[in-house]
Amino acid sequence: MPETDAACLEAHGIRPTAQRIAIATYVLHTERHPSADEVWAEVREAFPMVSRATVYNTLNLFVDRGLLQALVLTEGQVVFDPNVERHHHFIDDDTGEIYDLPWKTLTVSRVNQLEGFDIRDYQVLLRGKKRGRGSRK
Repeated sequence: MPETDAACLEAHGIRPTAQRIAIATYVLHTERHPSADEVWAEVREAFPMVSRATVYNTLNLFVDRGLLQALVLTEGQVVFDPNVERHHHFIDDDTGEIYDLPWKTLTVSRVNQLEGFDIRDYQVLLRGKKRGRGSRK
C-alpha cells in the first residue's frame, strides 16, 4: 500500500499541515527539478492561499529532513530534486531540461586519490543535447 504524503511527512518528523501536504503532493512526485518559484506557481493552482515564504520554508524543511535535494546545477538557480538516491544529471542545452542519470551509468575513477582533497561527495553533471527517440546521432 503506497504511503500517503501526510504519512511520509510524519515519518520524516514533519507536521503535515494542509500547506505542507499540498507542496509535498507536487514536489515529491514530479520528475522535474523545479525551482521554488515553479513549485509556488504549481501549488497555488490547487492551493491559492499558499505564500511564497511558506513554499520556500517548506522546501528547505524537506531538504533538511532528507525528502529533497537542493541543487545548484545552473549558476544562480537552486532547483529541488525529489530523487535523493545517488545519481548524476544531464542538462539539455536547447531546453534547459534536467534529467536524472542512474549512478551506475557512469564510472568515475580514482576520486579518493586526488592529492590535497578530502572528497565528501561527488556527482557528474553532463551538458549537451538530448537526442530524440529513434535518433542515432
